[in-house]
Amino acid sequence: MRALHDVPAPAKLNLFLHVTGRRPDGYHLLQSIFMLLDWHDTLHFERRTSGSALTREDLGVPLPADDLCLRAARALQRATGCTHGAHIAVDKQVPAQAGMGGGSSDAASTLLALNRLWGLGLTRAQLQVIGVELGADVPFFLCGTNAWVEGIGDIIRPLELPQALESAHYVVVKPEAGLDTKAIFSSPFLKRDSRHATISDFAAAPKSFGRNDLQPVAQALCPEVEQAIQWLASKGLEARMTGSGSAVFAQMAHAVDLLDAPAAWQVRMCKNLRLHPLSGWVQD
Repeated sequence: MRALHDVPAPAKLNLFLHVTGRRPDGYHLLQSIFMLLDWHDTLHFERRTSGSALTREDLGVPLPADDLCLRAARALQRATGCTHGAHIAVDKQVPAQAGMGGGSSDAASTLLALNRLWGLGLTRAQLQVIGVELGADVPFFLCGTNAWVEGIGDIIRPLELPQALESAHYVVVKPEAGLDTKAIFSSPFLKRDSRHATISDFAAAPKSFGRNDLQPVAQALCPEVEQAIQWLASKGLEARMTGSGSAVFAQMAHAVDLLDAPAAWQVRMCKNLRLHPLSGWVQD
């Protein structure tokens, strides 16, 4: 196999996100449900056998010079001693600084694709060990399903969503402004003491359970978050922020005219993915 084309890297939504504490090393302890979304980047991989060089080509929005795709490829080389290289082309569609996990998903799809393309045979758990060093959300995108996530993102329990959520349509709004995750988590105003929830708590009220503890800080830092929530409220939709923002989302209970959104906002209708498109590419 010399190439893998049209490799998807799906985004995610956090149906809720609670901050339950903080470790002595500064990492925050979270509880959340991560839901895979059919909004995705597309990656293309070509194997090089004549050397270990890694290169990247941007087909859409330009990426940082040392993005997570290249970092993931290097981490995989280091972990396995692989001497192959690769050329990676990225069509970036999931917005950055949105709380949708786009960069982490790109890293996970890179690990899955190169593990296959280079014939390394690493298991899902072995890839997750590599992934957690790249970012807290990467292990989730490697797990293959929607999930209940705890700890610093390293405790992942695959979860089958209630049918009402799994089959629903969601409107996702990314305002023009983005948000810096570090600025939110370093805020002295961030709530860090939410009580521990259980899956049965969520199951009792899946459409309305919980909140996003990062949202009040995000709204103070980025007024467009509140503007997007209020715009969806004017349509009769109850919205909340995903991840560290600035994207917000709402479940669609009825047809809504979304054409009057500000021109600089990205507004997209999405559905849940029950399984990650690459879930069958790696052994458990």
